[in-house]
Amino acid sequence: MLDLRLYMLQRITALVMAPFVMVHIGVMIYAIQGGLSSAEILGRTQGSVFWFLFYGGFVIAVSIHAAIGVRVVAHEWLGLKGTALTGLTWGLCALSLALGAWAVLAVTL
Repeated sequence: MLDLRLYMLQRITALVMAPFVMVHIGVMIYAIQGGLSSAEILGRTQGSVFWFLFYGGFVIAVSIHAAIGVRVVAHEWLGLKGTALTGLTWGLCALSLALGAWAVLAVTL
C-alpha cells in the first residue's frame, strides 16, 4: 500500500512541477533575451511574495518528487530496504528542502 501511495505522490508532484518548470523556463528566456543582468533579476525578485511562494512551492514539489525517485533507484539498484531506505528517503527530502529553502530565501529576501 505504501508503494502505491508513493507512486501516486510522485505522479502528483510531477503534475504540480510541470507548470513551475514552464513558467521558470519562460521567465529565464525572457530575462536573457531582454538582456537583464543577475543584479536586475534579483532586484525584481527580492521582496516579492509572489516569487517567494512560486519558488517555495517549486522546491517542495521537487524535494518530494526527487526523494521518491531516489528511493526507487536505491531499492532496485542498491537493494536497500526497511529503515535504511526510509532514512535515505527522508534525509534526501529534508536536505533538498533545506537547500532549496535557503536558495529561495536568498533570491526573495
